[in-house]
Order: sequence, then C-alpha cells, then structure tokens
Amino acid sequence: MLEFGAMSLAVVVLAAGQGKRMHSALPKVLHPLAGRPLLSHVLDAARALKPKQILVVHGHGGAEVRAAFGDAGVEWVEQARQLGTGHALAQALPKVARGAQVLVLNGDVPLLRAEMLKRLVAASKKGLAICTSDLTDATGYGRVVRDAGQRVLRIVEHKDAGAKELRIREWYAGFLAAPRQRLSAWLSKVKRLNSQKEYYLTDLIALAVQDGVEVATVAAGDPWEVAGVNSRHELALLERAYQNAQARRLLDAGVGLADLWRVDVRGKLSCGRDVSIDVNCVFEGEVTLGDRVRIGPNCLLRNVTVAADTEILGYSVLEAATIGKRCRIGPFSRMRPGVTLGDEVHIGNFVELKASRVGIGSKANHLSYIGDAEVGARVNIGAGTITCNYDGAGKYRTLIEDDSFIGSDTTLVAPVTIARGSYIGAGSTISKNTPPGQLTLSRARQVSVPGWKPPRKK
Repeated sequence: MLEFGAMSLAVVVLAAGQGKRMHSALPKVLHPLAGRPLLSHVLDAARALKPKQILVVHGHGGAEVRAAFGDAGVEWVEQARQLGTGHALAQALPKVARGAQVLVLNGDVPLLRAEMLKRLVAASKKGLAICTSDLTDATGYGRVVRDAGQRVLRIVEHKDAGAKELRIREWYAGFLAAPRQRLSAWLSKVKRLNSQKEYYLTDLIALAVQDGVEVATVAAGDPWEVAGVNSRHELALLERAYQNAQARRLLDAGVGLADLWRVDVRGKLSCGRDVSIDVNCVFEGEVTLGDRVRIGPNCLLRNVTVAADTEILGYSVLEAATIGKRCRIGPFSRMRPGVTLGDEVHIGNFVELKASRVGIGSKANHLSYIGDAEVGARVNIGAGTITCNYDGAGKYRTLIEDDSFIGSDTTLVAPVTIARGSYIGAGSTISKNTPPGQLTLSRARQVSVPGWKPPRKK
C-alpha cells in the first residue's frame, strides 16, 4: 500500500460517460483495446500503486460495466445523473477514507503508466497536482492557464476558452491528486456556470489557487499515455500506438518482425531467441514461443505454447494448444482447445484437431479431422480421414496406437481402437477394434454394370 505519512492512497476512476461519439450501445469503457476493455487497462495501472481503495464511478450502462468486472475487487459508485466530472467525483468522496490522498483517473485513458501516476501522487503532497501534456493541436482539451511567473492559475475547458486561451498548447490530461479533505471542500464550491451547465472537475484548480495552495504539474512523457478515447477513430489510433509499442518491445528483445506495424499482441507474448514472426499475426492470452520458432503470415495464436524449432505456416489458427519441438503446422491448419502435439509432428493444410494428443513423429498432412483422439507415435494419417466422435448426444474417443497407417478417406467410428501397427485400407469405415499388425479393410465390392447409360433430359 502506497503511504504518505499518516495518509493512504485511494484511487477514484471516473467511468460514467456515455461515449456518444462511439455510436455504440456498448458503454465506452467496455470497448476493447488490445483485446481487453479500456477500463481494464486503467485498473491495472491503478493496482500497480497498491492503493488502499479503488472506486469506480459508473453511470451509463452501469449494470453492464459492473457485470464485466464482477471480480475486479473495486468499490462501485453510481452517478445516476451525469452532471459533469466534478459531480462524479462528489459521488465517490463520501466512500473514501478520511485522511486519504486521492488520485482521480479517467476510465477511457488506457495507455497511462504507473510510473507517471506515482510521480503525480508524490507531487500532490504539497496540496494539489495535475497531469499535463503539450499538443500542437489541443482541440477539445482544457487549457492550462499560467501567470507571468509560470504558476498555474486555472484550467479553461475548450468550449469556454477565448481566442487567446485556445492558442495555449499545454492541456490538462484529466488526472489529478490531492487530499480528500481539500477535494471535498473545493467541490462544495463548484458551480455550473459554463456552456455545458456541468460541474467541472477542472474548476478545482482555480479554487485551490484562491486558497493559496500551490498547483504542481507533472508532464506526461508520451502524449499517448494520457490520450483518451471519445470516438472509434481515437480508439483505432490508440490501438496502433499500443501495438507499435509492443512491436518495439519484441524487436528490442531480439524477435524478428517482418513489419512492426502489422502484429497484434492482445495479451502476453513471451519469445525465446531468434523467433521470427511474419505479417498480420495476432497473439491473444498467454502465448509462449520457444527458440527459433517461426510464425508464418496471417496466423492467430491464443493461449498456446510452442516449443523450439517449430514452424507454423501461414493462415493457421491455434487455440489452447501445446506444441512440441521441431513440429511443422499448416498452412491453413486449425488446433482447437485441448490439443497436445509431441515432437516432430506434422499437421498439414486443412487439418483440424480438437481435444487430441498426437505422439512423436506422427503425421496428418492433408484434409483431415482428428477429434477426441489419442494418436501414438509414428502414425501416418491419410487425406480425408475423420474420427466420428459425436453421435448427437455424447462424445467418444478414438485410440490409434503406435506405428499405425490410416489410409486416405478412412472413417473411424468412435469408440474404437486401432491397434499397434495396424494398416487401414483407403476408403474404409472402421467401427470395430482392429488386431495389431494386420491390414483391415471395409469396402463395398466394386462392380461395373454392362450396357448402363446415363439418364437424358427430356
């Protein structure tokens, strides 16, 4: 827990906005960035400070927001009427412990960093600290007005600013920190004397100056870390900023990227040495790539572990799978949840696996479906093979033992065991267990009909 003398830290996240410019029924703070809601990123940054309390003020779509974060461990505060940011904070303060230092964040600013927030809280020990940034075009943002000695006087919202104030480049980034008692006192004096008839949180700065309280400023190191989301366009820009930062992190760690603008990490990606990733690849959840793994173009990996020297060719989709060493997968392969491949396994084009284990050196190179199966070592599965694992009510397993050969266009009706060393003739339907080391066929007798003529259209 972050302590300041006898004071502890409380974080209040303002997340009640409707987000009209998103043109969506989804509450703004639930729109995803890097695969997670905007609010999730903000809460992660807040938790990094180890505060005593985290309070989230919700309004529009509040029930949906609370449901999405049911296990977030935060205190929820409802802003039933959206009367501005100052009004939102006023709803939360009664729940904040007396004597606490309060950090106020916005739920739609996903790229903020804990290091900057720590500096902001530290600067607030003198009374009030705000986060600012500089933009050539600060349209839409509140401007920071200073006197001749560069002391902060007030913040003017864009809609209330005059021509001279609109030329100011320094803008208020929406974060502030101050003692609870002072915030409460200042909020009680805020009026709705502005173009939007709202209680502005930014009015606190002028009130602090009137009380002789020094307003400290902490400049954001990167404009992206304090950029908010008010439209789909802004969300797309932040997504690219986030992904480009992830790409640079991978490059700095020695990962080879074909294009740093065309890779998406929507979770945690860990890579060994000399990993290479082609264009348009998406990594979701927890993904681990071993040394010298190569990922072809247009692949999706979700919660996957890939061991060393494996190659995943283009257009392959892997989910909740564990892949061994020196495997070759794809192109156009699909691994559904519950797949485990041993070393040196080949899974080729248009082959789908689900809830199956495949042993060392086995191959399924073409157009097959292997579901709910245990496949041994050195098994060859021919093109067009399917395991019939579902009868409409229950699922059953297929066991293919070591060194078996499954001919093309074979149907294996589960539950069934293909004994070690079995050879299944092409075109067979196997519904009974096979003996080891023997050829098993199940074909209709081939006949030709003399004198047969095709039907003709009348």
